[in-house]
Amino acid sequence: MPKTKEMAFLIGGDMAVNRIGFGAMRLSANGFRGPARDPEVGRAVLRHAVELGIDLIDTAAFYRSSDGTVRANALIRQALYPYPSNLVIATKVGHIFNADGSHRVASGAEMRKLVEENLRDLGRDRLDLVYLRIGEMAPPHGESLAERFAALARLREEGLIRHLGLSNIDTDHLTEARTIAPVAAVQNHFHVGQRRDEALLKACQAEKIAFSPFFPLGGGMTPIDDGRLTRIARRHAATVHQIALAWLLALSPVMIAIPGTGSIPHLEENTAAGRIVLTEEDLSELS
Repeated sequence: MPKTKEMAFLIGGDMAVNRIGFGAMRLSANGFRGPARDPEVGRAVLRHAVELGIDLIDTAAFYRSSDGTVRANALIRQALYPYPSNLVIATKVGHIFNADGSHRVASGAEMRKLVEENLRDLGRDRLDLVYLRIGEMAPPHGESLAERFAALARLREEGLIRHLGLSNIDTDHLTEARTIAPVAAVQNHFHVGQRRDEALLKACQAEKIAFSPFFPLGGGMTPIDDGRLTRIARRHAATVHQIALAWLLALSPVMIAIPGTGSIPHLEENTAAGRIVLTEEDLSELS
């Protein structure tokens, strides 16, 4: 996947990545929790992702099978270490997870423990991008993130983190965080059928902050096709999911898609979406 001007973005102004990356959640289980998937398949998917030119992997220490035997971070290290020099690995912190899958919000004092867990599991001295994730599926409006984000900012100053991001936030959270430290990326729930955060996307675009939606294809929970995607997919000899990804990339130059999969055919399908150029007619139909 060549890194053309249209298909590249500088996260934080200095980390060049292709605008189709890879989400690691489905490597360990088919969804956020579930039975363990074959780890060898997961490692093969990761190696092939790099072969296809993917240079951004989005992960988290809590991406693991329900029994804890298969973990995304471990698969990434096993498959790709020593890492290619151009590979960017992003991770998320913000909650403390128990063995049974239950979790609670982490305090600012616990940020170091979570960052060090990711450093250890991934075998790195510094994390490229760390998102502070707050709330669950919807942003916790009115909740301050200052204590937690300031703790991460201190770890950045120590050299343990290169860039900071925010996940599951609103525009007030973004404003609050930027008074503490630079924000390089935002990760919120957004796709062709879920556009509530268009104002946040515009705010990110104005400040050249990467916007990287989680569940860019609906996450298996929200249908994304109302017939329009099917019609456009036929015109491009593509799949509905490819058109949904192409739409995201066309929407904003700061958009970075991170579709996740545990399947090599799906990986190849998702990556090929970066070569689809939607017409003005297509975009008007989806507007």
